[in-house]
Order: sequence, then structure tokens, then C-alpha cells
Amino acid sequence: MKFYFIAGAVVWLIMLALSVYVYPQMPDTMVSHWGPAGQADGHAGKFMALFLVPLISGAMLLILPAVPKMDPLKANIKKFSCHYGRFITLVMGFFLYIHAITILLNMGYAFSINQALSPAFGALFYYCGILISKSKRNWFIGIRTPWTMSSDNVWRKTHKLGGKLFRAAGVVSLAGIVLYDYAIFFMLVPVIAFSVMLVAYSYLEYKKGEK
Repeated sequence: MKFYFIAGAVVWLIMLALSVYVYPQMPDTMVSHWGPAGQADGHAGKFMALFLVPLISGAMLLILPAVPKMDPLKANIKKFSCHYGRFITLVMGFFLYIHAITILLNMGYAFSINQALSPAFGALFYYCGILISKSKRNWFIGIRTPWTMSSDNVWRKTHKLGGKLFRAAGVVSLAGIVLYDYAIFFMLVPVIAFSVMLVAYSYLEYKKGEK
């Protein structure tokens, strides 16, 4: 876990250095938000636009490694701590990618933000599938429903299916690279649909176990 925390910290420092480096070159007001169709619909001062993401990601870098220490079932998290550590590093890389895209668009480079986001979300969802499939019952990481938390067997079955579905969602997200007008659909709809399915599946598996 320590190695991945250090790797995440290095990514965060790169993000911070990038903000400092481009600060003099950026306009006083920057686009900071885009709508579902990829149109700019929000602005912020350049200090906020350049340092908000590093601030949020820095907080995440402190919070995520602390999660296993707070969990009453921390012994279970230790069983997949390597995968969780990689997830922390991936989250930091995700933030860096988003930050770089924001800067490039504000520097005048023309491209579809939704198209650019598709591979980032694809990688994140795909690895979430890996993490889910490796996770053991705990209070913070995974598909936590009343039924998965009540049964190791329901947890195992739900997370085995969840791992496959989230990896599939990651692959589907990549379609947004080509069909970028519908990228937001490919990124969000499968994840939402699969999440609802997994809640229902955990309940049905629990009821099946009761019988």
C-alpha cells in the first residue's frame, strides 16, 4: 500500500506543478464545466480552475489510504490491499488526466471533451470491476447492500457478477471515442443500470439462501 501511496503522491505533485507552470499563460476566466453534450456551461477564475482539482485529489489521496484503518473488517481489506493500492494510484491518474484536458481546452485546443473522457472512464470502470471481483466483505469498498453485508456467500456471488459487469461497462465506455456524440450515454447508462441490477441480484441471492 505504501508504494501505491507514494506513486499517487508523485502523480499529485505532477498535477500541482502543471497548474503552477501554466498559470501565467491562462486567461483570468476559464471554462470549468461542460454539459452532457460537451458544451461549455460554467466558468471560474483561473486560480480556482487550476487548483480546485489538485485540492480535491489531494484530499482523496489522504482519505483513501485511511479507509482500511477505519473499517471494522480491516482484516478483510488486507486480503486485497494490493488491488486497492493500485486503485488509489489510478484515481490520482484519472484526476491528472481530467486536469490536463481542462487546461488544453482552455488553451484553445479543439476537441470533444466527452470523446476525451471516454477512455479515462473506461479504464476507471474496468479496474473497478477488477477491484470488486477481488474484494472481501467490508464496510467501505464494493457493493454494500444489506444482503451482501449479511452473508459472505451473497457478497462473493454479487461481487463475482459485479466484477464482470463493471469490466463490461469499461469496455462499453470506449465506444464514446468513436461515437462521441453519445459518449455520455456509453459512460453513464451501463454503470447505472448494472448498479441497479446488482442491488436486485444481491437481494434475490439472499432470499434464495434463506430458502
